[in-house]
Amino acid sequence: MAGALRIAVLKERAKGETRVAATPETVKKFAALGASVAVEEGAGASASISDGEFSAAGADIAPAASVLQGADIVLGVQGPDPAVLQGANPGAWIVAGLDPYGQRGRVDAYAAAGVEALAMEFMPRITRAQSMDILSSQSNLAGYKAVIEAANIYGRAFPMMMTAAGTVSAAKAFVMGVGVAGLQAIATARRLGAQVSATDVRSATKEQIQSLGAKPIFVESVAGIEGEGAGGYATEMSEEYQKAQAELVSAHIAKQDIVITTALIPGRAAPRLITDAQIATMKPGSVIFDLAVVQGGNVEGSVADQIVERHGVKILGYSNPPARLPADASALFARNLYNFLSAFWDKEAGKPVLDEEIGNAIRLTQGGKIVHERLLGA
Repeated sequence: MAGALRIAVLKERAKGETRVAATPETVKKFAALGASVAVEEGAGASASISDGEFSAAGADIAPAASVLQGADIVLGVQGPDPAVLQGANPGAWIVAGLDPYGQRGRVDAYAAAGVEALAMEFMPRITRAQSMDILSSQSNLAGYKAVIEAANIYGRAFPMMMTAAGTVSAAKAFVMGVGVAGLQAIATARRLGAQVSATDVRSATKEQIQSLGAKPIFVESVAGIEGEGAGGYATEMSEEYQKAQAELVSAHIAKQDIVITTALIPGRAAPRLITDAQIATMKPGSVIFDLAVVQGGNVEGSVADQIVERHGVKILGYSNPPARLPADASALFARNLYNFLSAFWDKEAGKPVLDEEIGNAIRLTQGGKIVHERLLGA
């Protein structure tokens, strides 16, 4: 690449997307590596970052067409429309959350455009890649936001309160799925004063649940339900386990005031955890927050970005929870991207050079072709 490597940051165009893929902090860090950064006008406005702050950090501020001109790397929160990439260098990298399964047509268009698309959500869950993991950083905020929103529409207080007029009982909160989002949901509900319980298909999470002061709810009578697949992701449960879990959850859920569901399986529809019949057993005024609503939902009847009332129970779920905390979500996302690119920075080449382990895990397109094994033949 002739001259300094050029990094372009576009304003997000997806509906409801408030985040931005760079911050003044990461702009300065990229400059320290020897790269130049160009940011589209207004890219950070919805995340409370002004053009002036980006400019003061050393970024060039310009319209999209100028920002993309000669770009070697394009950073995004969500994948940019291939049609807007004109002007970027041949073989330029697109580094973003690309939703390869849900946006396969866009991935094909990236291949046709000759760009190298790197899907950050495919980052392997290994120790050295933890600081690059956008799913973890954004899920952490999603788990927090789910509890805050549930508390907001719940018609009672979370903590136990002893007053001269009598005692207010603590809310009972149940978290289903103890990944990053679930763990943060447990911690947040505990901080708000709720009595918290949680469950997961992975038996190894019992200790994590207990370490946060919550009560683990697990099926004990069915063997072979470790539930953990490659890369630390949950896998689908056996029919025997699903039946046993449904019975246990049905008995437990009827006593709960707040339920947070977080179960997702990459590339698959979200598993159904709560049926309409189970909702009917809950107390009127209870709240369920479905963090998996975009992938079909863990809860029967949940609708993205709407509060649905069934049997007196309010059910809600956001299509993009991190976008409702844009400043913090952008800061963490931008650091993930910087940590990724800087980890592979070759000083002599003046650009990042990926290794096979991570490169092959996240690279979707290269040389005009789809190259990722999960997408080949799909």
